[in-house]
Amino acid sequence: MIGLAAPALTGFATGFSLILAIGAQNAFVLRQGLLRQHVFWLCLFCAASDALLIAAGVLGFGALVEAWPRLPLIMALAGAGFLIVYGAMRFLAALKGTYAMEIAGKSRSLGAVIAIAAAFTWANPHVYLDTLGLIGAISTSFADWTQRLAFGGGAVTSSFVFFFSLGYGARLLAPIMQKPGAWRVLDVVIGLTMWIIAAGLIKGVVSGSIG
Repeated sequence: MIGLAAPALTGFATGFSLILAIGAQNAFVLRQGLLRQHVFWLCLFCAASDALLIAAGVLGFGALVEAWPRLPLIMALAGAGFLIVYGAMRFLAALKGTYAMEIAGKSRSLGAVIAIAAAFTWANPHVYLDTLGLIGAISTSFADWTQRLAFGGGAVTSSFVFFFSLGYGARLLAPIMQKPGAWRVLDVVIGLTMWIIAAGLIKGVVSGSIG
């Protein structure tokens, strides 16, 4: 057990550090957590998606990109396009300032929430670089397969801890979000986040570092 504790902790720390920054997916989970809409299923979807990708990376399928060398380019363009559109939607919402539904707690459908989360998750090339690439590469430093699996298990655990903490911890801010002005600020911040990430993806395509 002692021999597996170190790789598990390494995996947990590695996974947590990779998803800690507020990105597009995290911003969406935060917003849904504030709305208290489908939080459990959203967090489960995001964490389970990470788990699948981490498992793929640890099991040695990082060669996927080598098999389809144009995949990073396609994912980058698709992800940037989606982020630009969603960011514009958040800016438009902030401009209109109609937040009666948010304050009243009215919900969009579970299917719509999961569809948006799926786009943020699976259309983001950085997710593949982090999981299939980085986590997969680090896992190879453990020669023993039990230690490698412990590392992967730690990384998967970090995703579940992070997303559920973010989703359910967001409600602590609920009293602040009872005013339309607070929602306007949140949407502007989310919109900027989306566009900054999109700009980074486009820059990577133009510079040739992606694709």
